[in-house]
Amino acid sequence: MSPFTEAVIRIIRIIPEGRVMTYGQIAALAGSPRGARQVARILHSMSKKHKLPWHRVISSKGEISLKDDEQKMALQMEGIEVHHWSVNLSKYQFHPGKSEENA
Repeated sequence: MSPFTEAVIRIIRIIPEGRVMTYGQIAALAGSPRGARQVARILHSMSKKHKLPWHRVISSKGEISLKDDEQKMALQMEGIEVHHWSVNLSKYQFHPGKSEENA
């Protein structure tokens, strides 16, 4: 497994319940600012094997990438408000290392 893939998995695992991160944000934190699509491939191929909270990863516009009810319902069950397949990033985006009180 590449160091980038390991970093992506590690980052996705720390997204707390009720918060989201974007593909690009994860890619940048893992060391590849232009690797958002690679993050999507990693999620697609490794979510089950590594038990990743895949539903907490969304687009940079705050949109649910897969327009299915499974991801939308999983987010809503965690208390995240989803309106027209979109999430308010200023309210729900997780920033590792940043105090949740100031997030």
